[in-house]
Amino acid sequence: MKDIVDLIGRILISTIFLYEAYDSIYYFHMTKATMTSYGLTWRQDLLLTGAIILLLLGGLMVLIGYRSSFGAILLLLYYIPVTLIVHSFWNDPVKVQRIQAIMFMKNLAIIGGLLIIIVNGSGRYSVKRLLATLRV
Repeated sequence: MKDIVDLIGRILISTIFLYEAYDSIYYFHMTKATMTSYGLTWRQDLLLTGAIILLLLGGLMVLIGYRSSFGAILLLLYYIPVTLIVHSFWNDPVKVQRIQAIMFMKNLAIIGGLLIIIVNGSGRYSVKRLLATLRV
């Protein structure tokens, strides 16, 4: 049962990042405009392309379970700064502080899930385990 829950957890947490990568690619120009509104004006194309690469690579590694700990670290490299910049509820007007605080706490929970993946690895149902058990 633990192995199935590990797999379901990896699928669910990677879905967030893979969808965010898709959204950032599909709405590339709108994402750059959003970055500008948060004060991220330095080399936007480079930052956004790097973020998309981190999201895709980390999300796929966590999903398939191949070097999922490294994939989770890649996702943390993206998600921690984004959480602190985008959901900085302490800097927001009172009208949006509550929703931004909730979004900040949600992101902390996702970061906690990534830390659990780093510590526990990919589990039984993963490409890593499949490759380890193949006899060539």
